[in-house]
Amino acid sequence: MKLIGKLVIGIIAGILIGLMNIGVVTQFFVTVKNIFGQFIGFVIPFIILFFITAGVSKLGSKSGKIVGATVGTAYLSTLLAGIFAFFIAVTVIPFLNATESPVSEGSGVEGFFALEIDPLMGVITALVMAFLFGIGIAKTNSKTLMNIFEEGKNIIDLVIAKVIIPFLPVYIAGIFVELASEGAVFDTLQVFGTVLLVAVIAHWLWITLQYVTAGVITKRNPFVLIKNMLPAYFTGLGTMSSAATIPVTLKQTKKNNVREEVANFGVPLCATIHLSGSVITIVACAVAVMSVLGDYTVPSFGQMLPVIAMLGVIMIAAPGVPGGAIMAALGVLTTMLGFSEAAIGLMIALYMAQDSFGTAANVTGDGAINLIINRFAKKDGDSSVSSSDVA
Repeated sequence: MKLIGKLVIGIIAGILIGLMNIGVVTQFFVTVKNIFGQFIGFVIPFIILFFITAGVSKLGSKSGKIVGATVGTAYLSTLLAGIFAFFIAVTVIPFLNATESPVSEGSGVEGFFALEIDPLMGVITALVMAFLFGIGIAKTNSKTLMNIFEEGKNIIDLVIAKVIIPFLPVYIAGIFVELASEGAVFDTLQVFGTVLLVAVIAHWLWITLQYVTAGVITKRNPFVLIKNMLPAYFTGLGTMSSAATIPVTLKQTKKNNVREEVANFGVPLCATIHLSGSVITIVACAVAVMSVLGDYTVPSFGQMLPVIAMLGVIMIAAPGVPGGAIMAALGVLTTMLGFSEAAIGLMIALYMAQDSFGTAANVTGDGAINLIINRFAKKDGDSSVSSSDVA
């Protein structure tokens, strides 16, 4: 059974258990939720440290305007996508809550015991260390350190794929057990169902804006360009992985007349650093979570802009597994927005419910980035890149 199906079962089971409110069973799920939440918090700094270090160490060793142009365009797209999603969310969500009172993060249900698993470092510390070592490795070309961080990345990737992702349905069940036992679950689901629809519509609108921009720059029909990228979109829906979709994205990008040397370089790189669809979902869902949980107030644009900017950086650390982007983003949500375990659990549930659509938006947007870079490369006369430029 696919992960999304298991998550749905977890949500339904959690609601039923919470509504029945059988003391020992309810406490068991809340205990499991609390312990697993602590474990996720422990792993987050390692995700940031190993994935960003590994990515920057390879990226920093490259040279040429084409690399900077690709990275800069991808980051700008991700940043603007987050801003776009924020304004849509703050426009729509107040209407959803017009007749609802905020749901409090009550503490009426407690686990059997509390287990503290303190992270070895803070998220910001991990981020600074990642760039310090990543740039240092790129400059010194230290094979030993590069291998250490690559192997560390592989271990954390394995933890995510074999421990965190498979256990998520139980964790989400614990979140909804707690919500249901406190009488908050149906109001929460009503708001979140609409927010997921808003996020998917925002994906489509952003894809259209990306290709209109690319069409203006390349002087081509944007809707023909989008049509050519549809196989990549639907492959992303099925795989829920930008990395796994690279072969199709590459083929369709070349079909849009992007030169082979540009596409061979740009598509794999964008699959790693350009996650505009994921950021749209994270921002929209974060606003929704903060609106329904009574302990939060929806931030202003000035407060949210640094969060969006940091998410664009953190996305470099997104593992290439379903749900990898939200795992990497949890550090930002906890440190900059003060998300609790309950808020994190809701974010994970929301994100995973639409992960396939976010991935599809990511890979389709990669085609637009490469169209722009192809135009830049032609104008600048830079044809020095090849597929070997990306590890």
